[in-house]
Amino acid sequence: MEQMQNNQNTTQQTTKKRKLSLATQIFIALVLGIIVGIAFTGNPDIPTSYIKPFGTIFLNLIKWVVTPLVFFSIMAGVISMRDIRKVGSIGIKTIVYYLCTTAFAITIGLIIANFCKGIFPVLQTTDLSYESSGPLNFMDTLVGIFPSNFLTPFTEANMLQIIVASLIIGFALLLIDKKQEVEYRLVEILNDVFMKAMEMIIKLSPIGVFCLICPVVAENGPAVLTSLAKVLLVAYICYILHAVIVYSLAVQTIANMSPVTFFKGMLPAIMFAFSSASSVGTLPLNMECSEKLGASREVSSFVLPLGATINMDGTAIYQGVCSIFIASCFGITLTLPQMITIVLTATLASIGTAGVPGAGMVMLAMVLQSVGLPVEGIALVAGIDRLFDMGRTTVNITGDASCSIIVSAMEKRKQEKKAGVE
Repeated sequence: MEQMQNNQNTTQQTTKKRKLSLATQIFIALVLGIIVGIAFTGNPDIPTSYIKPFGTIFLNLIKWVVTPLVFFSIMAGVISMRDIRKVGSIGIKTIVYYLCTTAFAITIGLIIANFCKGIFPVLQTTDLSYESSGPLNFMDTLVGIFPSNFLTPFTEANMLQIIVASLIIGFALLLIDKKQEVEYRLVEILNDVFMKAMEMIIKLSPIGVFCLICPVVAENGPAVLTSLAKVLLVAYICYILHAVIVYSLAVQTIANMSPVTFFKGMLPAIMFAFSSASSVGTLPLNMECSEKLGASREVSSFVLPLGATINMDGTAIYQGVCSIFIASCFGITLTLPQMITIVLTATLASIGTAGVPGAGMVMLAMVLQSVGLPVEGIALVAGIDRLFDMGRTTVNITGDASCSIIVSAMEKRKQEKKAGVE
């Protein structure tokens, strides 16, 4: 009897070992999606009409769960600290890290793009049109951060307003002069409920990835890269350099974590971000990967939702590369002051960039206007924006995760030092 039980346990362990990891499943789905998409190149009606809707359903589920998840996870992160000063400490570290890495990102994008601008193709720049949604300014962005109605941020999925609302309510809960912690427990339960819902949806990731990537390949096809392959290549070189150099150095020097361990642990989130092109959509999986790598729940639940909204390193790189590319196509040479303006504008503009597919186009219009470049130039890259978006989203979420791990390590050392003094 004991032998049979041992054999059964061995069989169960073997089955578990044979079960493909989520990262492997997503990778297989990504490859299959590309293959099927190439097969339908020139005839995208079938994947667009019958495959893409399932990807849309998957993204809809992600969008549905993300709004309450951000609201309750940030609130839970705030109240879990039990101290407003601790929230301020983590918040300052997070904002400084995000602004610094974004500035590095746009600088890398400008340097590499300037070095490579001689290889950019000469494109026809007549009869171009792109309708900008209107110039944005700092005061408009500042006013737009604060909600005027409790439900509007949720119905409009305005992540900045949701973050502000969750912080205000979280602080209010900490300041309530009561001994009972029923309110805290309720927030934690609701956070756990939406976390569990997220886990259920994330299990559908391989299907979602296949259904999202297949129509993109079918609609664009290999030929779409012919005239713009070089600017795409430059952008992806910048994406890789920023991730490998900046994030590797940061996690190794500050968090004492091997870059190999970091990127290996982030693979599921990286592949999902690449195929979905949505920072906010990747948030649930990013939380899971970060916490497995050692980020504390209280830090990740605060840092990652914030990062999905304001930390846009990949978008900053995209803006730098595309600014140089568009200037070259129009025969314009950017001066050093103009490039400094691009760095500052892109860094600050990243705060108002929503973590959804295509939002970088609006911010590119803002950056182009800041240095007097023709906004119509966006039409040069609009057709393949999705291909840029996949890479920049991957960089965005990887930067968010590196921040959560670094801040967690810094807070841990701070607590150990405090405990040692006491």
